[in-house]
Amino acid sequence: MKRSFKCFIAVCLINVVGYSQTNNDSSYDYVKAFETAFYTTPSSEYRSASGKPGHNYWQNRADYIIDVELDTLSDIIMGKEIIKYTNNSPDELDFLWLHLDQNAFKNDSKGNAIIPLRGSRSGTKGQKLDGGFKISAVQVISGKGRDRTIEDAKHEIYGTRMKVNLPQTLKPNGGEVSLKIDFSFLSPNYGSDRMGIAETQNGKIYSIAQFHPRMCVYDDLNGWNTLPYIGQGEFYLEYGDFNISITVPSDQIVLCSGELINPLETYTLDQLDRWAQAEGSDETVMIRTPEEINDPNSRPVGRDMITWRFKMENTRDIAWASSSAFILDAAKINLPSGKNSIAISAYPIESYGDNAWERSTEYTKASVEHYSEKWFEYPYPTAINVASNVAGIEYPAVSFCSYKSKGGRLWGVTDHEFGHNWFPMIVGSNERLYGWMDEGFNTFINNISTKEFNNGEYYRGKVNMHMAALQFGSRNLEPLITAPDNLRPRNTGLQYYKTAMFLWLLRDNVLGAKRFDDAFKEYIHRWAFKHPEPNDFFRTMEDVSGEDLGWFWRSWVLNNWVLDQAITDVEYVDGDPAKGAYISIKNMREIPMPVKLEITTSSEKKIRKELPVDIWRNNVSWKFLVETTEPFKKIVLDPDFEYPDVNAKNNYWYGPE
Repeated sequence: MKRSFKCFIAVCLINVVGYSQTNNDSSYDYVKAFETAFYTTPSSEYRSASGKPGHNYWQNRADYIIDVELDTLSDIIMGKEIIKYTNNSPDELDFLWLHLDQNAFKNDSKGNAIIPLRGSRSGTKGQKLDGGFKISAVQVISGKGRDRTIEDAKHEIYGTRMKVNLPQTLKPNGGEVSLKIDFSFLSPNYGSDRMGIAETQNGKIYSIAQFHPRMCVYDDLNGWNTLPYIGQGEFYLEYGDFNISITVPSDQIVLCSGELINPLETYTLDQLDRWAQAEGSDETVMIRTPEEINDPNSRPVGRDMITWRFKMENTRDIAWASSSAFILDAAKINLPSGKNSIAISAYPIESYGDNAWERSTEYTKASVEHYSEKWFEYPYPTAINVASNVAGIEYPAVSFCSYKSKGGRLWGVTDHEFGHNWFPMIVGSNERLYGWMDEGFNTFINNISTKEFNNGEYYRGKVNMHMAALQFGSRNLEPLITAPDNLRPRNTGLQYYKTAMFLWLLRDNVLGAKRFDDAFKEYIHRWAFKHPEPNDFFRTMEDVSGEDLGWFWRSWVLNNWVLDQAITDVEYVDGDPAKGAYISIKNMREIPMPVKLEITTSSEKKIRKELPVDIWRNNVSWKFLVETTEPFKKIVLDPDFEYPDVNAKNNYWYGPE
């Protein structure tokens, strides 16, 4: 999900007024900052102390067969699904929990009840509708062949969750059970900025997600993860295979996560030729041109309804879009292994031209190729960007981005949403608890990709960390570890940009680029298609880098601490500049960090001095010698503005005129 950095700056500037420290009293506690035994929970057979999945790591699995139909007159989606659930845990299960996320759009939902008067992206923007799932049947399928039985299951619905009581206990270590569920719902026009219906001059664009009951995760950390969906927190889902059939009016074009398996039934012969060209082309190929939008020959004729069939393997979710208004184009994605995927863009005439969505496929291709080369190869056959009334949201292989975006804004939202295919689609962290582990990690890698795209076409340089301190130094911000639903909505951007900031600090100022990149890449590979928690990330970064980083995680993730380093005194040895000088510095606030200084002598000579973070392990103040033969004109602490220091005024010392 994309957030506006400038808006976040404005809010935090309001919060930080009157905050700077004006005296030499330090609140730094080195015992607390470098406290031993950072990890309060031991490793286990499921999660290793090294940060790897343990030798007996397990996770359950959910495979889906889904059949849905879109009624474009009523905006109702009707469907049925069969979920094959595999219990790989060591526990017997007497019941199952499922997510019913559409229930967040009922008028009396908990999510609607907590929207503040000033408004929020959560909810339906004031639309009154009979939303939510209507569940007409829940059945349990047991056995195989002649022993197969189907029986109604007792189920209870609590907001956005459904508990299904099993007639027989589901055995551990590979036990299987299947659920058959019949459902329908009325799609909101705007569903918490995650799905919706956009009105265009040539028809509606349906961006459909959270459209079927989905299994909750049962894991070794929390058992059933049943936190409700109330709009701000995102998702945590099991991996599995999806087979989906989507029936729509024949004038509609459908895009869905995964591979289309019946192209001969859904596209014209001319369009199939164009698809074949696109699969071999590094340049964007038009599949359906602007001139063809209202041409009946651009759709198969002779049928009122068409069923589109897709399959997607080893994914935690899928999403789809449908419209009669789509312009369609595509290009080949080159992957490091030599395999290919395909970038696809679907957008209305309103989004065409003036450096807008006609570049979407170029952006999608570049983004996916970059992340595949840098971190982990893209695993899906398609990467689809859909123009929508949604500002920006991610699903495996599908992104919904604003149809109004263009230029750098369209690059930014496209790159961000496709970056989410790595966090949390490949690395399947719990977004509902740890939003910083997907939004923040993704924002961090976005900065690198933007710098590399098209010779930095949209790159605006590194952030001035002293300005960042104005945002992140406020007492009104929650610690990064805070769950998204516990954040004040205006602080949601905190988890994006503060996480990206601390990762840059770790990369540039603590570990160095190679050591950081090696560890970060290893984290992705260790936890691809698995469910990591924060300690798995912390332990992996320490394991691969060889560095004890408890002080760093404690400072930047677990607490809302701030950084303030100060120059407190300069004295020449025996009062003689020719003998050198003693410089005294002090850590004024809670966070320790390495120290960088630049000294300008009276002859304009520049001297750089760097000190490790370890000086703060048992000191609040530090005094050190600089060998020089002439007086100092100026000393600057953090001369390159690399640290988010909340009080830059005490970073300067000036000699006598």
